[in-house]
Amino acid sequence: MRPVSVFAKGPGSEIERLEAELYGRWRQATRAVMVLLSAHGLPPAQIAALLDCHPATVRRWIGRFNAEGLAGLADRPRSGRPRLGGRRLTRRIAALLERPGPWTLPRIRRYLGWPQVSARTLYRRIRLVAIWRRPKLTARGDPYHDHVVAGIVARLLDLPRRAVVLAEDETHLNLLPHVRASWTLRGRRPEVLTPGKNRKITVLGAIEVTTGAWVYRLGRRCAADFIALLQMIAEAFPLAPVIVVICDNDSIHHARTVTKYLETHPRLELLYGARYSPHDNPAERIWAALKNYVANTAVSWPGRLRQIHSFFRARSPDQMLTTAAPWTSPWLPPGYEQNFWNAA
Repeated sequence: MRPVSVFAKGPGSEIERLEAELYGRWRQATRAVMVLLSAHGLPPAQIAALLDCHPATVRRWIGRFNAEGLAGLADRPRSGRPRLGGRRLTRRIAALLERPGPWTLPRIRRYLGWPQVSARTLYRRIRLVAIWRRPKLTARGDPYHDHVVAGIVARLLDLPRRAVVLAEDETHLNLLPHVRASWTLRGRRPEVLTPGKNRKITVLGAIEVTTGAWVYRLGRRCAADFIALLQMIAEAFPLAPVIVVICDNDSIHHARTVTKYLETHPRLELLYGARYSPHDNPAERIWAALKNYVANTAVSWPGRLRQIHSFFRARSPDQMLTTAAPWTSPWLPPGYEQNFWNAA
């Protein structure tokens, strides 16, 4: 018994080859199919969709057939050399660049099997589907991300009245300047002096998620400085019955000295976010603004420390809140401004 319907099946390479032949040696047959479909009442737009071409192409060949008959479907003399590297080469380039990798022009040429086109022609074909751009690093994420976030939200909803919630994080700043793109005069390239010997300092900070109050200290990436920051937070909110600090899973946050400190200070509570999810933390956006503030500046070590202090002192809590944008974090429940009654 014959099947009700039959569909063409075959490897992708064969389908691509068939499509290439329709616009290669069988292109006059394709033009004849356009005319026959038009004779059956199909509009040019529908014919173009069926044959994977532009409606203007369909209208052009139908017009030539109406004016010249079958002779109008033949190729006309062309000036210059035929175009090298057609649609098939462009599709192969696009399929190759779908995979991340250090794709340079020689590497692409080698992976394509050394196509019979010049390097300049291959460059023009690459430019049709790709641009030269640096890749973006993204965190790999935590498979239990949603479960961890749901636990944080549930705990925040159970907080008592006048509780305080802060997002905490750390970053490092160097004496070696951060270099960022900026507007420069034409014909010049700014030069920023390197210090010769680099130095580094850790900035520990926490932002209160409803008022924008900011607490920070400069130190080292160690449990002792994290405990000192927690002490500063406790002193900044003396009337809060519970102070919740949401942080990442850095080893200093799990240190035994930190655990002992929290046992003797029951008002303080640490909540740990999902692993490899820095985009959840509002403090990350403050670090981005800080590094943009000190970028492209060559200063002494005391000058670098003064830059850090001036950045935080020159910004009001509202400005810090706008920069951090905590309402975009999945840590906070909907309408979090109404759920917490701040003791700041």
